[in-house]
Amino acid sequence: MKDTGQSRGPAIAFGRAICGDLDAALRREWLVTNGIGGFAAGTIAGAHTRRYHGLLVAALRPPLDRTLLLAKLDEWAEMDGAVFPLACNEFQDGTVDPHGYRHLESFHLDGTLPVWRYALADAILEKRVWMVHGQNTTYVTYRLERGERPVRLGIMALANYRDYHGDMQMPTWTPQLEICATPQENGHWEAVDGRFELKITMFETATPFFLTASLQGGQPAEPAALRFEVLDHLYRNFHWRIEAERQETDHEDLTALGRFYVDLQPGQTLCLVASTVGMDHADAVASLSAAQTRAIELLTRAQVTDEPTWIQQLTLAADQFIVARDDGHTVIAGYPWFTDWGRDTMIALPGLALSTGRPELAASLLRTFARYVNQGMLPNRFPDAGEALGDGDYNTVDATLWYFEAVRAVVAASGDPDLLAAIFPVLQDIVEWHHTGTRFNIRVDPADGLLSAGEAGVQLTWMDAKVGDWVVTPRQGKAVEINALWYHALCIMADFAQRLGQPAAAYEQRANQVRQSFARFWRDDLGFCADILDGPTGDDLALRPNGLLAVALPNSPLTPSQQRRLLDACARHLLTSIGLRSLAASDPNYIGLYLGNRRTRDGAYHQGTTWAWLIGPFVQAHLRVYQDPALARAFLEPFRHHLSDAGLGSISEIADGDAPFTPRGCPWQAWSVAEVLRAWKMLRSER
Repeated sequence: MKDTGQSRGPAIAFGRAICGDLDAALRREWLVTNGIGGFAAGTIAGAHTRRYHGLLVAALRPPLDRTLLLAKLDEWAEMDGAVFPLACNEFQDGTVDPHGYRHLESFHLDGTLPVWRYALADAILEKRVWMVHGQNTTYVTYRLERGERPVRLGIMALANYRDYHGDMQMPTWTPQLEICATPQENGHWEAVDGRFELKITMFETATPFFLTASLQGGQPAEPAALRFEVLDHLYRNFHWRIEAERQETDHEDLTALGRFYVDLQPGQTLCLVASTVGMDHADAVASLSAAQTRAIELLTRAQVTDEPTWIQQLTLAADQFIVARDDGHTVIAGYPWFTDWGRDTMIALPGLALSTGRPELAASLLRTFARYVNQGMLPNRFPDAGEALGDGDYNTVDATLWYFEAVRAVVAASGDPDLLAAIFPVLQDIVEWHHTGTRFNIRVDPADGLLSAGEAGVQLTWMDAKVGDWVVTPRQGKAVEINALWYHALCIMADFAQRLGQPAAAYEQRANQVRQSFARFWRDDLGFCADILDGPTGDDLALRPNGLLAVALPNSPLTPSQQRRLLDACARHLLTSIGLRSLAASDPNYIGLYLGNRRTRDGAYHQGTTWAWLIGPFVQAHLRVYQDPALARAFLEPFRHHLSDAGLGSISEIADGDAPFTPRGCPWQAWSVAEVLRAWKMLRSER
């Protein structure tokens, strides 16, 4: 990728200082995706630190039913009698074995694809991982890049079969292997013409998957160059340090399917492919070229080839969240554990699709979600197992309102009159449902036109943490950002109605009423808005970032003076290097660290934790108030460095509210990436 500065190499690259430090190498995680919900993920060092790490997490019913199949490949190399371990595992008793990261000379991302380079005396062995777009297929290749003599490579395949949220101790299955190769003695098999295939059925009702191996390039394979040894062994108590930190189940057992052995010649590549689809031929060169070409096309379409490498990197990261659903598209809210969420999709859509030059993709997403509008509401989330949506899946008041802004942005970018005509009746229906009342006590108060929402035991806004029956931030009543969005939606409807030659007066009148009533939120003595009006216990005056949307959205109900004072309050009390705190540190309910068990973490989730996605509204509001693009752009600069931490090449969901703002939560988050990209693109247009 090209950079406008002095750097001409990969955006994300490390040498031995990081690669050889176990804690540093385990902290940094890589991700590749396949566009249908499946993924592969792990750490630079090779040891798994999460239950979600694996080389093939297949979406068996795309984009859902994500299942861990191939967990990992443990490798070692032999040359001139010396053994070089390449893998790494951490076990529950605290043991780390082997220490392959010590031989890792460098690591970098080729676009989003991880590349390891191991130094074996004077030889260099390069390893790459990628997935086939649109298919549950992972490629892992090993190429002897440098060396004067062959290297014997051993690789043990470790498998599982479980839901990606789960864990597995002491499985009772005996995997059935169908092997396409030449049998030898003592459970060994030799490849036919340099290739063989395993069909693996972990138990009777399991979806089979395939593991193929072949030698490609370099000198022709010798008759015994590629062998496989069948194993039926259980390796126990692999430790997940991040799950332990989160006080979740922190270990699992993995089944060893067997070991590959290959005498790799200089310039030769061993290609291993794990897939739910049998493959007659796996051409590593062609498959890698297709993945690299697709990345170049994405950058070209986004018109970022002359932008800094970190912006190019984020452009590629944005594509990882967009996946197929039915005959359209949706957005995975975050990897590795989120599915597609309505709120996250609508907030992220402009940054993921419009800022990357893909308006037709954005239109497809809008049409997909329009099919799921029910009683004037978008679903909050789609169930993991793919069950039919129920009332409980619609527990959001803001996803539907963000839909209006997403439609506005897409129509403005595409100028597609057919899209507007198709979506407008859906928007009309939404507005009327909100006026008459819909689920969860969501309704317009006829006295002031403001939107009220909430009932006991239900969380409806983006501050939605809930543990058991405990709703951490219930926010019942009239929430400030909900009414900023409601006002904006009514303004949008008036504009859309005029464009389509339909009556607009009713929307204009309703918008005017909301704008006048919104003045109730303003607290002149504080210099910011109340967070909640007319709640069960009265008004909530906590300083949170929610009022910022009343400044950032294109239609603001605040005066210019109020906009400036509110922005300044957020800057002084909420702004951090990688986002905004969810509550001012001076508040008695503030919690600065996101640590501990689920109840403790969720108790901090919206009580001080930093959220990266909020930098988008902050930068937009700052530009509106101060009209200084260069100054606004400076708030995005810390993300350049963040891309080399946590989820590599991407942006985390959250961070601690206290310095040094350690990344937490989901390492790859859609709206975090999207809002930084959207803000950058917006500021670029101001140059």
